[in-house]
Amino acid sequence: MKALVKAKPEKGIWLEEVLIPDPGKNDVLIKILKTAICGTDVHIYNWDSWAQKTIPVPMHVGHEFVGIVMEKGENVHDYAPGDLVSGEGHLVCGHCRNCLAGRRHLCHKTEGVGVNRPGAYAEYLCIPVANVWYCDPNIPHDIIACFDPLGNAVHTALSFDVLGEDVLITGAGPIGCMATAIARHAGARHIVVTDRNPYRLALAEKMGASLTINVGSESVAAAQEKLCMKEGFDVAMEMSGSPQALQTIFDNTCHGGKIALLGIMDKPYELDLNTVVF
Repeated sequence: MKALVKAKPEKGIWLEEVLIPDPGKNDVLIKILKTAICGTDVHIYNWDSWAQKTIPVPMHVGHEFVGIVMEKGENVHDYAPGDLVSGEGHLVCGHCRNCLAGRRHLCHKTEGVGVNRPGAYAEYLCIPVANVWYCDPNIPHDIIACFDPLGNAVHTALSFDVLGEDVLITGAGPIGCMATAIARHAGARHIVVTDRNPYRLALAEKMGASLTINVGSESVAAAQEKLCMKEGFDVAMEMSGSPQALQTIFDNTCHGGKIALLGIMDKPYELDLNTVVF
């Protein structure tokens, strides 16, 4: 089958022929219909320091997808060929302390589809049945392929109670824009979204931002003044992977403020803990 492969430890991605995966007894083989591009895939393409430490080479990548069931293992009884499905991209061991305690999202043996095991930028993908999810055939495939980042946006936006709170979101990419809509729906008072891309900032406004800031020419401190805020943001969400954005959060969050981190940084970030303690 054809697949987009991280074939070399350098910038780029290559279309290559790879073997169709053979499903095990607990697995489902999915024919991929649509995929979406994640910021993680951009890190992998660019081969930054995070990717160099994380991604085995060669490997085909991609983890946001929708497809149909083609084959299933002998222990799989919940799905049939032709079913429209997507999947959870994090595979856990099920046996470690966290998994046995019900904290499967904290499994230290987690494998990521398209990160450290074969991914969805291919004609077929094989994952365990526990990671497969039915999809409503009435929903457009383009939208289903984005359920993974939507889930990230929901989880990040609702990590803390935002009802009546002032919220800062750094990064107006797809997840940042979706988080804006979620925070608005959940009752946030002011939502300020930052980015450098005017198009993305315009999208954030449409999604419910109270104010958008182009950090190339404007400051978050000035945004606080414009909104008559005096003590900083109650909740901040870092969606960009930018060290400068995270520093902006620390500089503009109130005492006792809460920070949710989603963006992947391509290099270590140095933090003065006195900023947190005092």
